Amino acid sequence: MAEVINLNHFRKAKRKAEKETRAVANRVRHGRRKDDRARQRQEAERRQRDLDGRNLDDDEPA
Repeated sequence: MAEVINLNHFRKAKRKAEKETRAVANRVRHGRRKDDRARQRQEAERRQRDLDGRNLDDDEPA
């Protein structure tokens, strides 16, 4: 006797796998995660502050 297969279960599993595949494609297409963008922005701001702190001011007498 053959094993009974629930077709609804099979369809749901197939739909879930397709959804995950689309999600992976969207993550690749739309870029980085939010925390990665925030971390990169913070690093850029820190580098700019460090650079501004090292600039010589032309207004000060030497």
